[in-house]
Amino acid sequence: MINQPSIVFADEPTGNLDTANARELHELIFDLRTKFSQTFLIVTHNDDLARLSDRVLQMKDGLIV
Repeated sequence: MINQPSIVFADEPTGNLDTANARELHELIFDLRTKFSQTFLIVTHNDDLARLSDRVLQMKDGLIV
């Protein structure tokens, strides 16, 4: 974040967090996106996080469906 990237890649950013901390991280991600006009590309199994996103792509058997 210190170099102000235009795109931030995150692989399972809330994978090891409890529900409350995951929710806080979700809020932080979307606050940073707005404040710094950044794009976040997030890979997740967390349906709550996916529902908050502007766009969701799903994969099955290695293909986007």
